[in-house]
Amino acid sequence: MKKFSIYTLLVLGIIKNTLAQQTPMYTQYMLNDFAYNPAIAGTKEYYQAKSNNRYQWIGIVDAPRTYILSVFGPHNRLDMGFGAIVFNDVTGPTSKTGIYGSYAYNVRVKDDLRFSSGLSLGLLQYKVDGSKITLHQEGDPSLAHELYVDYLPDATLGLYLYANKYSAGISVAQLFPAKIKFKELEHLGINRLKQHIIATGSYTFDVNDDFSIEPLLMMKFVSPAPVQLDLNVRVIYRSMLWGGLGLRTKDALNILVGYNYQDQLIFGYSYDITFTELRKYSSGTHELMIGARFNKIKQSRWRAKID
Repeated sequence: MKKFSIYTLLVLGIIKNTLAQQTPMYTQYMLNDFAYNPAIAGTKEYYQAKSNNRYQWIGIVDAPRTYILSVFGPHNRLDMGFGAIVFNDVTGPTSKTGIYGSYAYNVRVKDDLRFSSGLSLGLLQYKVDGSKITLHQEGDPSLAHELYVDYLPDATLGLYLYANKYSAGISVAQLFPAKIKFKELEHLGINRLKQHIIATGSYTFDVNDDFSIEPLLMMKFVSPAPVQLDLNVRVIYRSMLWGGLGLRTKDALNILVGYNYQDQLIFGYSYDITFTELRKYSSGTHELMIGARFNKIKQSRWRAKID
């Protein structure tokens, strides 16, 4: 019974999805790219703050909830950037909270092509609240009525190549293979953090003066799970309105819509329709993104696109 209780908890919590991904997942990755790649800091001429709020698998009790807040921007004179991220990932009695500070340095390669590298350093908190667990067997001592908390150092390394029309990046999250020090998990052999490799790419095609099309790709690697792909296409109208469709392999289809208000406020919404067995119990996943841009502190190198 002890093994059953812990295994169920882990499947719904620390390794909550079928790909055993330990890092926060969200559909609108293209609107808050700094959240997974610290090299993004300093690549724009202004500071910005963005928040993603994800409500996964609506209809399932204690389904995952993810909240991310990021603030980042450039140095006013030097080719470098700074940023910070706070996130909270909650699934029933389990939660994961992280706080990071980031630094990036970017250089001109040729014409409008630039290269940036960045590093985030931070602290993770893993928590299991045993008082929120309903045991199947009375008197089962596994995680019952106790609060388990562990703190781990963490780091993310990122590289980013970008120009006016296209970009490509790669990042490695959870660089430190630390162990979560819950004795109840050790015998299962799944208490060690795994390195996550994320590769991204995008290209913007101008159809005419009003419309542009932007295909996007995200590839996620974490051993021993298979590679997961996020494929999206956005149609953008006058850098103000956009809509799009996407596919996350072995998981869900998604719909994207958004609005850019006077280059100051950005709103994005996505809806995921899962095609896994969870579709029998869930009506889908909702995600809301809200962003704010502040005054430019560097002279613009090129016309900004929606980001």
